[in-house]
Amino acid sequence: WARTVRGLLLDVSGVLYDSGGDGGVPIAGSVEAVRRIKASGLKLQFCTNETQATREKFVKKLQGMGFDISVAEVTAPAPAACRILKERGLRPHLLVHDDLISEFAEIDKANPNCVVIGDAAENFTYANLNEAFRVLIGMEKPVLLSLGRGRYYKETDGLKLDVGAYMKALEYACDVQAEVVGKPSKKFFESALAEMGVPPQQAIMIGDDVVNDVGGAQRCGMRALQVRTGKYR
Repeated sequence: WARTVRGLLLDVSGVLYDSGGDGGVPIAGSVEAVRRIKASGLKLQFCTNETQATREKFVKKLQGMGFDISVAEVTAPAPAACRILKERGLRPHLLVHDDLISEFAEIDKANPNCVVIGDAAENFTYANLNEAFRVLIGMEKPVLLSLGRGRYYKETDGLKLDVGAYMKALEYACDVQAEVVGKPSKKFFESALAEMGVPPQQAIMIGDDVVNDVGGAQRCGMRALQVRTGKYR
């Protein structure tokens, strides 16, 4: 079956590098692996739920680690969320990381009619969560967009709670079902495949999350592989 493969989707955090307060460190062999994939002629798209930085900053950091990567090769949740907000005329209350706010610069945020939640890290305070709760609970039909639903991820100093834990808290408090924009959303994988120009039957997803990376890709019609790095237990 491997002979039919024309393209790879690569998760980044936990697969290519472990993030951390110092910027993170590449996982042994990952820089060379990306180089070999590109030299092989296979198409490659980086499919990440990264929401602590803009794609530009994220790519610049990875380039500094030695990775051959460009912004156009990265499929990330924030740009996808912005397209949804514009298409549906939604004005978000943002509960996201400070470094991601600029991604929403062209989005009308006055008088919010939805909440967008991402991996806000230190911004996940009680006050900020409660403010998002109040916005949602005050709506006749609450709309909650989540930039992923991961449970946890790995940084250089250990495992960290991911956006999914906080998304579930708001779902429970407001009796609302969040719309997940990043992995494991089928539309998100389809978008990455479209950008790569490869059908799901000819692509493989490689990630460290058996639910969001592997399971999400399989539900989209792809094969998937789980690496034993990152959040792998």
